[in-house]
Amino acid sequence: MQKNILIGVTGGIAAYKVVEVASRLKKSGANVKIIMTKHATEFVSPRTFQEITNNAVSVEMFGDAANFIHVEHISLADWADFMLIAPATANFLAKTAHGIADDLLTTTILAFDKKILVCPSMNTKMFENPATQANLSTLKARGIKILEPASGNLACGTSGKGRLPEPTEICAEIEKILSEEKILSGKKILVTAGGTVEAIDPVRYIGNRSSGRMGFEIAKVAVNFGAEVVLISGKSELEPPKNLEFIKVEAATEMREAILKHFDSVDSVIMSAAVADYRIKTPSAQKIKKSDENLTLELVKNPDILKELGGLKKNQILIGFAAETQNILEYANKKLVEKNLNFIVANDVTAEGAGFGVSTNIASIIWRNGRVESFEKMSKAALAEKIIERVANLLNR
Repeated sequence: MQKNILIGVTGGIAAYKVVEVASRLKKSGANVKIIMTKHATEFVSPRTFQEITNNAVSVEMFGDAANFIHVEHISLADWADFMLIAPATANFLAKTAHGIADDLLTTTILAFDKKILVCPSMNTKMFENPATQANLSTLKARGIKILEPASGNLACGTSGKGRLPEPTEICAEIEKILSEEKILSGKKILVTAGGTVEAIDPVRYIGNRSSGRMGFEIAKVAVNFGAEVVLISGKSELEPPKNLEFIKVEAATEMREAILKHFDSVDSVIMSAAVADYRIKTPSAQKIKKSDENLTLELVKNPDILKELGGLKKNQILIGFAAETQNILEYANKKLVEKNLNFIVANDVTAEGAGFGVSTNIASIIWRNGRVESFEKMSKAALAEKIIERVANLLNR
């Protein structure tokens, strides 16, 4: 396991078990670094972890940063391929769920955009408290993996759910998560994102409200899962994900041309872009000056890229999106059949926490056999993971 793994240790009695976790990961070939909270040092000495990992242990937010290119929390976040939090106390869960960054560990988590496994460990009543459960739900919705605590005798003298799983179980879960990341190894995925824009004149255009976030998250997850990714994006202010081929387009016709250029060489196309249905028949070469008269624009229909791909596809997995405001399932089903899709992702863009310009979504996946998977509100990153997992299952049959 040649990975850079960052372990965050918080102030719970089970911290002693994490010494063995670090040792096992080190022996498996991983490069391991440790961040400890101040409370964690009351249970295990930083020197113990330092000797096990052969790396300096970080505790203080404003400690010695001589070994880091950037400030410490950014350097650690950039360095690591994976992050483990064990044991995760109720206090840590509460702070992380609400974005509080008051020490080195919580600050590093805010800068970390890769896989995180959190292992809660605490008294049973604390674990079952509605506040703790709500915080866990929040973290899950953001795509953070939670390894449920085990049941048994606890350090506080009671018995119940709250024990940190054994080091062998934690390491096995890490191995499982990291192996899942490569389920698209050898596959090539084309993802479209953002909204296309149709010029009225050199200054003005017709567009839509798409931010591109959903498509960018899908592309990022596909890369993490080992795929070669081509991301074709219309208008978006987002920074493109790393380690992929990025193609910027504007009009629907440009997007069509770019997709068709790559279509025969890809295993799957995920069309999350909001492609304009119409364009200006004759855009003005000069800026249209304002007058007292009404302005009439003649629109012509753009090519239906998704339908065209549905007719051209051979073995490719083709995924579409249906952003609707009414009759969601009815319209999505119709699109699924007419455009020869493997499945379609449908959502009501008028629902709070869904649609354009937000980081969350509320969606359903509709299959050709009529099966519908409906999801609660979750981050677009978490939804992207669910979409890519289903694409991978289809490709690996």
